[in-house]
Amino acid sequence: MLDPAFPTAPSRRGVDAVPPGVGAAPEGAHILHIVAWADPVIDSLGHDPRSWYVEQFWLPVIGPTSTWLLRRMVAGLDAEPDGSDMDLDDTARALGLGGRSGRHSPFQRAVSRCVTFGLARPQGPGALGIRRRLPPLPRRHVLRLPPSLQESHTRWFDEQRRSPTLQELRDRSRRLALRLLEIGEDDEAVALQLMRWHVHPAMAHAATQWAVQLRATATTTTAVRHDRGRLASAPAADRA
Repeated sequence: MLDPAFPTAPSRRGVDAVPPGVGAAPEGAHILHIVAWADPVIDSLGHDPRSWYVEQFWLPVIGPTSTWLLRRMVAGLDAEPDGSDMDLDDTARALGLGGRSGRHSPFQRAVSRCVTFGLARPQGPGALGIRRRLPPLPRRHVLRLPPSLQESHTRWFDEQRRSPTLQELRDRSRRLALRLLEIGEDDEAVALQLMRWHVHPAMAHAATQWAVQLRATATTTTAVRHDRGRLASAPAADRA
């Protein structure tokens, strides 16, 4: 059964041959403009091309050259999020491919594989859109991995299903931050302690801010209730 994310499996010819215009700069140009291929779902759930997952499971499918090319292009977007210019000859030589001339050169085949496997797409003349996060490897590609990697992927998948969700991690971080504030730690100490407990820095600071705001709201509410109770129990002459 075909994976809906990849309706048809690429043929060998489709992988090795470069369709006209795919990933190619205009005639005579040496620069390819790289932009991000925005995909809210994959961007939030996918894997960085420089991650362990991509090196273990995507690399055997798309090859080392395409993997390293993706990593370089994503690094360029990290530095220039609105788009970066990639020197084709310089990039080809940096990847140990010599020149990039010809549609069937190793460099152009690497670009073609990125497009064929849905990791990049033409984005107008002289431009290429790339995924900044790669999706989980489709099952049909997993089945083509060596048996040892298939087993490793299965273990990884099982571990992910047992791992706490983002909301669960956020709730736990908030509870810890609130408890630390209750025992007298200040804001900075709370965030640092959460990070020592391996909470992601962004989540640690967000949890600390949430806990501080909650305590401030609770303190204000308690003070208002106290004032109302005091006024209600005071003699009429005193309230006047």
